Parts: sequence; structure tokens; C-alpha cells
Amino acid sequence: MNLIDSLIGGGWLKTPRIIEAFRRIKRVDFLPKDLEDLAELNEALPIGYGQTISQPLVVAFMLEQLEPKEGDKILDIGSGSGWTSALLGEIVGKKGRVIAIDIIPELVEFGKNNVAKYNFIEKGIVEFICADGSKGYKKEAPYDGILVSAAAQTEVPRAWKEQLKIGGRIVTPIGSSIWLFTKKSESKFEEIEYPGFAFVPLISK
Repeated sequence: MNLIDSLIGGGWLKTPRIIEAFRRIKRVDFLPKDLEDLAELNEALPIGYGQTISQPLVVAFMLEQLEPKEGDKILDIGSGSGWTSALLGEIVGKKGRVIAIDIIPELVEFGKNNVAKYNFIEKGIVEFICADGSKGYKKEAPYDGILVSAAAQTEVPRAWKEQLKIGGRIVTPIGSSIWLFTKKSESKFEEIEYPGFAFVPLISK
């Protein structure tokens, strides 16, 4: 059974549009050359600079919690290899936007080159920014969703909450849990914790 079918069978992938994105966007296109033969492994893999391309099971779980839809504007923090950015680009489609942000210049270039294989950059669907993701990206706010691929240590930065639309969702690791924050009003968030995950730490200036 291939990786995607096993994620569906295990209940990690459920939504047709997310499944379709996983089938179209090949993980192998986001790996360093020497790791390409490991693309089907359900585990995180190193991409240099102390960062990883996340475990497919974790990416599937986080995207299902984020519930991205066609036409959404999503902030992808800690974009790394660009895999989540491309998956999101496929899901939001030509009417949507994905702002991919990473603090490591070399990874911004790596991610941008990988995502360019799918024409999302020239179509204006995905844009890469080299900046401190812990501050969000105010210029393009508000967002329908914010996906974070590195662990904040104790709490969600206020900037993320402020830059989210009412009804929007933040999916982020905090410590070894994945948290879902849904914005109910300017000051009220519904919070759900899913423990038992592992992430590289979020680097901020």
C-alpha cells in the first residue's frame, strides 16, 4: 500500500480536496537529492539548517484540522521545503493565496525552487517571504487560516491571533501537542489540544 492510501486507511486523510492535493503534489519534489528515495517513508526527514520536512501523517492531520478551502488566504509559517505551501496552493486554487514564510534565507530559496515546479509562484498563488514568522505577516492579513510547522514553546504569538479573520483557524504545535485555535470573535478563541507529536522549535529573532 502506498503512503497516501495508508494515510487514508488510517483515518488521517479524509477530505477529498486534501487527498487530491496529496496525490498531485509529490513529496519527492521537496526533498534534497540524496533523500529522494525516502519520499514514501512516513517520517520527518532532514532538509538542512536543523530543519525537517514534516512527517506525512502530521501534515495530513494538520491540514485536516486547518480545513483550507478554495479561495482561502493562508499564512504558512516555517515553510521549509515548500511541501506544505504547495499542498495549500493546490487546495486554495487560483482564487486563493498562500504566503509562505521562513526565517532561514537558504530554505526560502529551496522552498521557492521546489514550489516553482508546480507553477504556483508564476500564477501568483504562492508567495515566499524571508522573515520572522513569529510576528506573522501583517501586510497580507487578515488570513482564513494560519498553519505553523515549528513548535512555539509556550503560547501562540498575539500577532497570529490578530492577523486571523473571525471564523479562521490557527493550527500550530506548542511543545509536543498540536493545537487548533478557532477565532470566534476579536477576543474569543476556541482551543483544542491534540497531544503526542514532535516538532523542531520555531526560530524567532
